[in-house]
Amino acid sequence: MKKNSFLVLSMVLVLSLFLAACGGDNGSSGEGSSEDPKLMSMLTGGTSGTYYPLGGAMAKVITDETDIQTDAVSSNASADNVVALAEGEAEIAFVQTDVMANAVEGTNAFEGKAVDNVLALGSLYPETIQIVTLADSGISSVEDLKGKKVSVGAPGSGTYINAEQILEIHGMTMDDIDAQNLDFGESTGGIQDGNIDAAFITSGTPTGAVDGLSATNPVSIVPIAQDKVEELVEAYPYYAADTIPAGTYGMENEVNTVAVLAMLAVSKDLSEDLVYKITKAIYENTDAISHAKGEFITIETATDGIGIDFHPGAEKYFKEEGLLD
Repeated sequence: MKKNSFLVLSMVLVLSLFLAACGGDNGSSGEGSSEDPKLMSMLTGGTSGTYYPLGGAMAKVITDETDIQTDAVSSNASADNVVALAEGEAEIAFVQTDVMANAVEGTNAFEGKAVDNVLALGSLYPETIQIVTLADSGISSVEDLKGKKVSVGAPGSGTYINAEQILEIHGMTMDDIDAQNLDFGESTGGIQDGNIDAAFITSGTPTGAVDGLSATNPVSIVPIAQDKVEELVEAYPYYAADTIPAGTYGMENEVNTVAVLAMLAVSKDLSEDLVYKITKAIYENTDAISHAKGEFITIETATDGIGIDFHPGAEKYFKEEGLLD
């Protein structure tokens, strides 16, 4: 009887070990396809903006290359997208680099609400900080804004924070200007009417509102000196140097400035293998992205302006490409 009991116990133990071995790969991030989602959502922005149509084109590339159906979903863009990713409502999202950094650090709009389960996949294209004024305004440097009426966007907005930080690097604060809280259309309208002298506008170039202003008035974009660009990037790593090409808004010369970047962020819960495949799919198939901004998405700039940790899958790909140590 004792012998039979021992035999049964031994068989149960062997069976348990066998089952454990079979299930042992469930937590791996290698081939672990069983833990990868069957459907992925990519949060973008409003249907009339850039993020949504670009997201649709990129989602198709991801679907084709990973065999996981990926759908672009309209949303309220950056800040809301980070929150949705953190709460597990989507797998991938468009975000601005500065907003993402604020979320991780728990600063500005994320004060006391730091996010720790969202990681970077890579940057896409620049959202240029444009300090717009009229060509005959006499404003040719950031320091010249002192005492002037300057639109800086709504308090707490990305544009407002950009303005605040650029002024800071130049030894100024909002108290040194007559700050106006206007949107882009109101800003260019105010410049045209003479109600304000200049405006901070953070947007991909050319920006429609500035194009409209340049159709009736010669405009100028105030440059940021190279040493100040370097100082800003050192203080706030989510910025990157940027240049507005000659010919934009009818300007004769190119203008040096800075940009935050549109980027993709992903849920920390996605496997290393899957994020590696997504990253590879995007940066090796940019010619298949059927949107004008596709030409700005390059492997050479994929790590620019990222001030947070990369997902291990993206990090693996960029290390293979020699972009990360």
